[in-house]
Amino acid sequence: METRNCQNCKQKFVIDQEDFNFYEKMKVPAPTFCPLCRAQRRFAFRNERKLFKVKDYFTDQEIFSTYPAESGRKIITREEWFGDNWDAMEHGVDFDFSKPFFKQLLELEKKVLMYSFNVIRMVNSPYAFNATGLKNCYFIVNANYSEDCMYGNAVDYCKDCIDNSHISQSERCYESFWLQNCYQCYFSIMLAESYNIWFCRNCLGCNNCFGCANLRKSSYCIFNKKYIKEEYEIELEKMKLGTFSGIQKARKQARAFWNTQPTKSQHGLKNLNSTGSHVTNCKNVNDSFLIRESENMRYCQYLQVPKNKDNYDVTNWGEYVELCYETMECGENSYNNKFSRNCWPSCKNNEYCVHLFSSSDCFGCVGLKKKKYCIFNKQYTKEEYEILIPKIKKQMDEIPHIDSQGIVYKYGEFFPIEFSPFGYNNTIAMQHFPITKKEAENKKYPWIEVPHGEYKITKKAEDLPDLIDDNILKEVIECENCKNPYRILENEFLFYKKENLPIPRMCHDCRFERRIQDRLKLQLYKKPCMCGGVTDVTEIYKNTSKHFHEDEPCKEEFKTGHAPENKEIVYCEKCYQQEVY
Repeated sequence: METRNCQNCKQKFVIDQEDFNFYEKMKVPAPTFCPLCRAQRRFAFRNERKLFKVKDYFTDQEIFSTYPAESGRKIITREEWFGDNWDAMEHGVDFDFSKPFFKQLLELEKKVLMYSFNVIRMVNSPYAFNATGLKNCYFIVNANYSEDCMYGNAVDYCKDCIDNSHISQSERCYESFWLQNCYQCYFSIMLAESYNIWFCRNCLGCNNCFGCANLRKSSYCIFNKKYIKEEYEIELEKMKLGTFSGIQKARKQARAFWNTQPTKSQHGLKNLNSTGSHVTNCKNVNDSFLIRESENMRYCQYLQVPKNKDNYDVTNWGEYVELCYETMECGENSYNNKFSRNCWPSCKNNEYCVHLFSSSDCFGCVGLKKKKYCIFNKQYTKEEYEILIPKIKKQMDEIPHIDSQGIVYKYGEFFPIEFSPFGYNNTIAMQHFPITKKEAENKKYPWIEVPHGEYKITKKAEDLPDLIDDNILKEVIECENCKNPYRILENEFLFYKKENLPIPRMCHDCRFERRIQDRLKLQLYKKPCMCGGVTDVTEIYKNTSKHFHEDEPCKEEFKTGHAPENKEIVYCEKCYQQEVY
């Protein structure tokens, strides 16, 4: 075990023996950034939800792109990128041993054509991006194999869902977070194998429940109180959940009740020896965030497509990622890739590469398709490649890149944030590590505003009817939060009508921001269990069973994504299970 000071935040962090074993296996030096700063650096290269209008490099026509014009990249459509009218090998150069590696790679990246956004096998989903296998979807991002969905992120294997985040194998769900195998669940978080649920948290195998928390295999419950079917339906009718006022009142009441119930230190199910936030069906996955069905990983995030194993510091996507380190958007059978981004499918043994397709054994390359043994987009023999790579790595240590803050980038560092093609404010880094425009400018991070179209607002959100109205399709509505205009689309309107839901008062961006507030933090905090014996330590919740520590306070400590300033009653795994199972 070794304690080091992070180059970026200057705080101490620990590298333990298991970490050193992984770095040795990967043949990389130990990191100089702490885990959170490493995550922030990768996150700054992920624009998950913003689209810009740019000029196509070939046709000069306007196209949508996740890369803004300010990025300095040459943007074309995905169809053009995979066409035969160009070849990234034309930009191949010899490595210059007199210049820093990272600056040479940035120069190459700005010469090579980039596709506008990342999609694979899409059907009738023109405004969905960072996605695979979607059909009839609209503005769905970071999603896979879903159909007839709108306004969601991380929506995998789902159908007919609107306004959801991080859900899997679910149908007809709305405004919910972290669902699995659910049907007709609304305004809920952390549900599995449940249906006909309103405003519930952390329930498993439940149906026909409202405002509940921590239930297992229950039905016809309101605020955890059991009703017979007829009584439940009468009470639900009284709530007028088809009206906006009814939804607002229900939201407030349900969340007030949730705060009186214990929540588990780690949000996830069926884990073994795992820690982090929203880790599910995992084995030996630690200090990670939003992971499903993976094993033997640490410091990884957003790997929601199974199955992945033996990775450190890997962010986004998944789908059989193995033995990778410090990568972003490298999925679909990615193997032994390091310090790379957006390399797929079946890419392996690549280092410091960007936008590779089905390529392997490349170093410092950009935009190559089905290539092998290339350095800076120039072809080498296997023998030449293996001789030159160690020399380049040595040069990276001898002539490092030094950024505007004095941070040294040698071999073993991911790309500097200042080289990101995206505005920091438009990346997932802003969700987890928010900074001001002034702070970004001081650090030389890019900051790019998203332009809004000019629309004449015809109705303010506060003037919308309480019940759904057929005339709403004609209106341009002013969001009650950000004051930007938005419209209700026909398929969206049909969904609300079918599910008997009122028209939302906020635009889809603001609904997204509200929804992800239910996520635990990426940062983990060390906290004691709040079980005080007979009650929790605040005496708000009374335990329903005798715990292993009897009437004395629980002495368990854990790492959790529940921030210290939050009001939740957080129990350790043992105490929580005794309350809900």
